[in-house]
Amino acid sequence: MGCAAAACRSLWHLRTGALRPYSAYGRRISVRFTSSGMTLDSISRAAVDRIIRVDHAGEYGANRIYAGQMAVLGRTSVGPVIQKMWDQEKDHLKKFNELMVAFRVRPTILMPFWNVVGFALGAGTALLGKEGAMACTVAVEESIAHHYNNQIRMLMEKEPEKYTELLQVIRKFRDEELEHHDIGLEHDAQLAPAYTVLKSLIQAGCSAAIYLSERF
Repeated sequence: MGCAAAACRSLWHLRTGALRPYSAYGRRISVRFTSSGMTLDSISRAAVDRIIRVDHAGEYGANRIYAGQMAVLGRTSVGPVIQKMWDQEKDHLKKFNELMVAFRVRPTILMPFWNVVGFALGAGTALLGKEGAMACTVAVEESIAHHYNNQIRMLMEKEPEKYTELLQVIRKFRDEELEHHDIGLEHDAQLAPAYTVLKSLIQAGCSAAIYLSERF
């Protein structure tokens, strides 16, 4: 989603150790988190790949949605509200960009598609007015928060002590997505035209995006 961004960078700054050379995808690497010393040698490569890839795609998509909303509503009274949420999403994307590099995770091949679709969704719902933009925010952020909760549950069912840092990142971002959800409701999301239908359609799209981004 200034002081918050600085605190986030300070709290989650990564220190990478010497990387073990490898020749094929899927081989484990030794990347160290600062506080716990967690490395990929101690966790599932496949699980981390899927989590980081899909979360990076989700945060990228959210950034494009807010970019589309700002293109339409940036100069209106709701512009500063959207900008504040977008700034937090930029921090989220920055963190996952760092994790992509640190863990050598490839991005989804669908990034160019999410680039266009995300912006179009943001701009299109903003053309319905403030209420339409906020309905989109509620739908998307609720979907992302639910997705993050599923990831937290999965990691807790494995060996949570090995996933401490990743769990902290996901929990923090989940809480901020829920804040955005509530902001959307506070700014009349439910007054958007055909709110229930619009929300259902957007969330169906989010579910499809999550499924595809995890796998491709």
